[in-house]
Order: sequence, then structure tokens, then C-alpha cells
Amino acid sequence: MEDAALLRPPSGSPLVFTVDFITPIVDSPEDYGAIAAANALSDVYAMGGEPQVALAVCGFPEEQVSSAVLSRIFQGGRDKAAEAGCAIVGGHTVLDPELKYGLCVLGTVAPDRVLSQTGARPGDQLVLTKPIGFGIAAQAIKKQQISPAQLRIVVDAMKTLNAGARDAALAAGARAATDVTGFGLLGHLHNLLVGSGCAARIAVSDVPVYDFVRGFANAGLVPGGSRANLRYVEASTRFAAAIDERDRLVLADAQTSGGLLIAVPPGGVARLVSALEASGALASAVIGEIVPGVPGAIEVVA
Repeated sequence: MEDAALLRPPSGSPLVFTVDFITPIVDSPEDYGAIAAANALSDVYAMGGEPQVALAVCGFPEEQVSSAVLSRIFQGGRDKAAEAGCAIVGGHTVLDPELKYGLCVLGTVAPDRVLSQTGARPGDQLVLTKPIGFGIAAQAIKKQQISPAQLRIVVDAMKTLNAGARDAALAAGARAATDVTGFGLLGHLHNLLVGSGCAARIAVSDVPVYDFVRGFANAGLVPGGSRANLRYVEASTRFAAAIDERDRLVLADAQTSGGLLIAVPPGGVARLVSALEASGALASAVIGEIVPGVPGAIEVVA
């Protein structure tokens, strides 16, 4: 259930490694590269790790994407990785009918600083470090239904690294974390709960969502992945009757480069929220708690 693989060599620090790539969700090549890089780096941060080195992976349609555009994508990824202190030292490209770009990332983590999806315990509070709804916003981008100001908010959020959120989680004594990406908030929470053998209760009113995202959802701008996510978690999720289909889809929205969902003991909540606010995190929302129950079960209250 982990976000990245953890290799424990006979000596030295454990190594964290992962790979992730995405198709374009914005028009700017530099922003696309940066978002894809931040998205891949996030898996290492979700494990409590520090990215060290990466390889770029890219598939592209030769007839439609020029070398100049590819160069700008790679530049955006390189600059974002450099912000994380991670060198992109090579990679591989292939001809592909659809453009895709991302990173294979190798990081290190101290043995006593691993954030695991098996570490949550009843009583832990759940804290989210970015608003959700990026998948729905991406649909609005594709349909040209988003304003320039809204686009800038979403792009900047997806480009934001989760390094500060990781540091805050570790400083607060967090036991477990995951990043909120393709499976949506509910899907990633479900996986964390299965790994930890626990259940959870969250309040929809406490989950941070950009105001305009709900408007896009009302207009039907919901990706197929978000609908599939909701179908996946419905069997293990009990929704309060007052929570409508729109809000259920927002909670299941397939994210790109979302924030960290952190399980922290009650005594560390205030420290975590304070550290997140001090680091300029996009959110520091306490959205629920871990409770005893069927592993993976989620109760969503209004």
C-alpha cells in the first residue's frame, strides 16, 4: 500500500524509489513539465524521504510535438526537480501516439523518519495540506471553461512541492501519510486505512476545496477517473444522506500533484497545523480522525 518502494540495504540509509508520469493537463510546456515533476517527487515526500536523483521518461508523437516544445517540457521538469535539490541525470524517450512525461525518482530517508501507510492508529487526526479538485479543474482547462485567474491558482498549486508538508509531518511526530493523487482523497485514505487496519471518519465541510471547483462539478466537468474512483470506494464508504453526488465526486476526484494526507497523534495536531501555516502550505485542514473499525471503512459526515 506504500506510495513508493522502500529498500533497506545492509548498511546506510534506506532508499525510496518511485516512477510517475502524466499526459498534458495545461498548455504551457514549462508548467506541464513542472507539474509532472512535482507529482513524481511527491511519492518520495509521502514516505518521509528526500529526493536525490531522477531519470526523465517521455513518450511523444514525433509528427505533432517539436523538439523545441520537448525541450521546454524538460526544462520545466528540470527546474522543479532542482528546486527540490534533485538532479535529473538522464532518462529515456520513445515514440508514442500520446505525449507523456514524468520522472523515476530515487531518494533517501532516515530509518526513524519513514512515513508508512501501515502506521496510522485510532485517535490519530487526519490533516490535508492542499485543497482538492485538481482533476475537475483540469477538465475545465481542457474544455476552456476556466478563467485565467483560476487557471493560475490551480497551476501554482499543482507545481507546489510537498517538501514543507513532509517536514511539518515529521516534526509533529506523524506516523503515517500518503499523497492525494490519482485515486482521489477517498481512494488514498481507503488504502492507508487498509494498510493500517483501521477505519476513519471525515467531515465534508472540513475538506478544503477551491470555490470554483464545485461550480465546475455542477456543470458536469468531472473526469472519468473521478467517477471510477467513486465507484471504487462506494462499497467501503458510508455517506451522510445530506452529501450529494457533486460533493461525493469532489471527494473522489482524481488529483495530479495533490497534497499530503497526514495521520498525526492528537498531541501533535497543533504543532503540525502551526508548522504547515508557517511553511506557507496551501492548506492545514484537520478533516477527520482514525477510528477502530473494518479496515478501509470510511464514514463521511456533513
